[in-house]
Amino acid sequence: MPEFDASIWFLAATTCFAAFVNGAIGYGFSSLTVPLALVFYTNRILNPAIVTVEVFVNVYVLLINLKGVPAVWRRVFPILVGLLPGIALGGYALASLQPGWIKFATYTIILPLILLQAAGWRRPIEASWLISLPFGSMLGILYSVTTISGPPLAMLFNNQGLVKNEFRAGLALVRVAESSVTAFVYYRLGLFISESGSLLHVLIPSVVLGIPLGSYVIRQLDPEIFRRICMSFDAWIVGFGLSRVLIELNLVQSAWAYSVMATTILIDLWLLYSFLTTRRSSWSERRPRQGAGISA
Repeated sequence: MPEFDASIWFLAATTCFAAFVNGAIGYGFSSLTVPLALVFYTNRILNPAIVTVEVFVNVYVLLINLKGVPAVWRRVFPILVGLLPGIALGGYALASLQPGWIKFATYTIILPLILLQAAGWRRPIEASWLISLPFGSMLGILYSVTTISGPPLAMLFNNQGLVKNEFRAGLALVRVAESSVTAFVYYRLGLFISESGSLLHVLIPSVVLGIPLGSYVIRQLDPEIFRRICMSFDAWIVGFGLSRVLIELNLVQSAWAYSVMATTILIDLWLLYSFLTTRRSSWSERRPRQGAGISA
């Protein structure tokens, strides 16, 4: 059992919230947990614990979305093939690179992906081997180094026009494969250490509590608005983490390093304002149409 100091309580609160979000929208556990938890832990300690939990979480999500699998598995298969070499390469990178630089890579890759999602970036993408195979390899590297894959996967599937059930099923298929293979690679590389195992005492109860609660609460909320607010929170945290690691690596002086966080917050506030304005306009247009339909 770990000693319950400030870092453990912080991790418990973070993972519980992240599990809640994962239960609500189908992803977000690692992309919310990791940027915050890296303030106290290195990737080498955090990743094996996160991956162990995600194997079971992703299997659960897949089981409750099995109906969408027949419609989406052909699109997902090339990604699964590409994952294998990517995960192996990423695992070796995690075992050999300096932890500070891994944190830096994590934040710099994730931040633009979150902001692109927040901006509602949409480009029709055909599900082909030419795109999906290299995407899978890059995703494998990203996941095995950072345990984060939700933002790029969500962006790809949204731009392929997948409906809700297909989106969740495709996401679950990829995440079951990547978490299972990554756990095996970590085991072979000897990355499962006692410090990682002790974190499971915090992660497991958080997941057991957070995921069912998120699944229930999202039925009462607007999923798009909830998802967008979660992305804002994620972007701000990643901006803070990137500022901190720039100071740790002596790349930027402290006063200037926090300009990264400030710039991230300003960009996200503008994107959030644009989203809410557009959302309000669509609701305003919908109400008169509904009223006209009733009066008719």
